[in-house]
Amino acid sequence: MAKWTAKDIPALAGKRAVVTGANSGLGLETAAELARAGADVVMACRDPGRASAAVAEVQRRAPDSRVEAMALDLADLSSVRAFAEGYMAKHARLDMLCNNAGVMHLPYQKTRDGFEMQVGTNHLGHFVLTGLLLDTLKATPKARIVTVASIAHRATKGIDLDDLNWERRPYSPADSYGKSKLANLMFHFELQRRLEKAGSDVLAVAAHPGYSATNIGFGLKDKTPLWKRWAMNIGNALFAQPASKGALPTLYAATMPDIVGGDYIGPDGFIEFMGHPTRVGSRPEARDPQLGQRLWQLSEQLTGLSYL
Repeated sequence: MAKWTAKDIPALAGKRAVVTGANSGLGLETAAELARAGADVVMACRDPGRASAAVAEVQRRAPDSRVEAMALDLADLSSVRAFAEGYMAKHARLDMLCNNAGVMHLPYQKTRDGFEMQVGTNHLGHFVLTGLLLDTLKATPKARIVTVASIAHRATKGIDLDDLNWERRPYSPADSYGKSKLANLMFHFELQRRLEKAGSDVLAVAAHPGYSATNIGFGLKDKTPLWKRWAMNIGNALFAQPASKGALPTLYAATMPDIVGGDYIGPDGFIEFMGHPTRVGSRPEARDPQLGQRLWQLSEQLTGLSYL
């Protein structure tokens, strides 16, 4: 691939996108560039105050853009359902669903529905959101579902589908994050297999940002030690690429015409830490059809939502 940038995004007038976690970091950059290219963008955010500020920032960057904020808390499935119902009540099409929101390295805690917070937010919340919006996506020609994963999926020893919510093992914040990101990729590849089997033209695409300077690594500020916040600031300053560049793989996955279902896009630099978008590989478990099917069935069982 050539050195692709946001300036290469094709015209998106008439298209509509949802970006989760759009109030800051990668989500804000993704929403801003989609809006700049002409798409109508729904910024799905948990915090109304931060969402309002993010909408204002997008409108500052792209004065003619059409953006709106809608409340979405992926750690609360009732909020996910309310968001989907609200979206479908107002909009009949959805060209791009960017499942971007995430949490990272949190101390052990549970979602409102009783799931471990990282897998509950990063995977199960997006699993439900995708299923609830699927009919709208299927009604939109050549719609795309972009799952934002991470190079951290390579760092975990593997996923434990018999204890997805860490109820029988000692908890590790870092390993939990890696497992949630592996679940994202397993979901992505299984989603594409199921879309193809159903004869749908909706494309499942995945992307990862490399090592990007965002606030996700800080976890909950009031529970993150000062030394760790200091170390993350130093690491971001010395080694990370800016969020605007980290968002490029997601933007490529969401917009470029050469994308095919099942693609995984990441940076082209050393060990995929930074660079411009290119197709990248994953660990074998992410693409394993049997593991993907087991995760899908478990996700249906846990959330009570079945689709495809």
